[in-house]
Amino acid sequence: MKRPALTLGVEEEYLLVNRQTRDLVSEPPTDLMPKLSEAIGAQVSPEFLKSQVEIGTGVCATPADVRADLARLRSAVAEVANEYGYAPIAASTHPFAKWSEQHHTEKARYDQIARDLAGTVRRLLICGMHIHAGIEDDDLRVDMMNQVSYFLPHILALSASSPYWQGEDTGMASYRLTVFDALPRTGVPDSFESWPEYQRVVERLIEVGAIEDASKIWWDIRPSVRWPTLEARVADVCTRMDDAVALAALYQCLLSMLFTLREKNQRWRVYPRILIEENRWRAQRYGVTGDLADFGQGKMMPFGTLADELVGLLQEEARQLGCTQELLHVATIARRGTSAQAQRVAYRAARDDGASHTDALCAVVDFLVEETMYGIKDS
Repeated sequence: MKRPALTLGVEEEYLLVNRQTRDLVSEPPTDLMPKLSEAIGAQVSPEFLKSQVEIGTGVCATPADVRADLARLRSAVAEVANEYGYAPIAASTHPFAKWSEQHHTEKARYDQIARDLAGTVRRLLICGMHIHAGIEDDDLRVDMMNQVSYFLPHILALSASSPYWQGEDTGMASYRLTVFDALPRTGVPDSFESWPEYQRVVERLIEVGAIEDASKIWWDIRPSVRWPTLEARVADVCTRMDDAVALAALYQCLLSMLFTLREKNQRWRVYPRILIEENRWRAQRYGVTGDLADFGQGKMMPFGTLADELVGLLQEEARQLGCTQELLHVATIARRGTSAQAQRVAYRAARDDGASHTDALCAVVDFLVEETMYGIKDS
């Protein structure tokens, strides 16, 4: 079988905040989205809530290409938003905004989702990052989904950016998935023997009237509905652009490694979903500060150790793909910490300086505004 292209595409969702109040912009001006479209074109779109925008890179050959496009897109969103006194933040939750004060975008698809999912979707004040990898063969795409699912908790842990919810520290590194998991058809997918088996499951759901098409399946990883890609959807949106690029590199290298194993008539073991979900929970709770289960060795391992092992395992794939530096940044995230940890540091620093709880949360917003643009001028 021909090696898949493994081209990359990254989608990021941002929250729009008012620079003065630091709260979300629940009712942005009607001309904001047209101005964003004028500046960016089809690579920007509204999201379910009016306080959100989504961007998507073009088809990228390398993580370096992802970096260049993300830098351009983040800069353009920030420039247009600034005209209104707003700023984008790349975080999966806002430190103190209330979901009950948000309004969903008037669009047929979103109207239907609001009707169908009722109170569960009204709480959906969360943002994520989706990473697409080009895999042209249908059966290969499903086979890769089965195997790479083992690493979804690792990706989640490295991306964690949602510790706060409605003004409270949740104790979680990624509270986002706690909210998202209230929706149906989420979480880690079952494994499928083939593309036809996957298609039969989708068709059965359509046949009984549960969904209109596969875009209503919101698993942590899925075959894309629109493109011949395998779409990893588990990650929080990374506040720092370089972290997002590192996760794109990690995903590309993982899939390349799995195909290399296939060429040697080998494969990664497909573990029961309950085992992957145990690590998923631990990633939600602790991010990179806790342990994940190494099911091969049969014991818990510090995440930093697992990150180092993962980078070592993928070094040759990274060399061939030309993304060694981007992959090495994965270990940097594990040592330095994620956005979730950095947000807590910003909060504690403000409190130590005498800020009230409310003002300290505003300081977290200011930190996120700055960090969302970190490193972009150098790209």
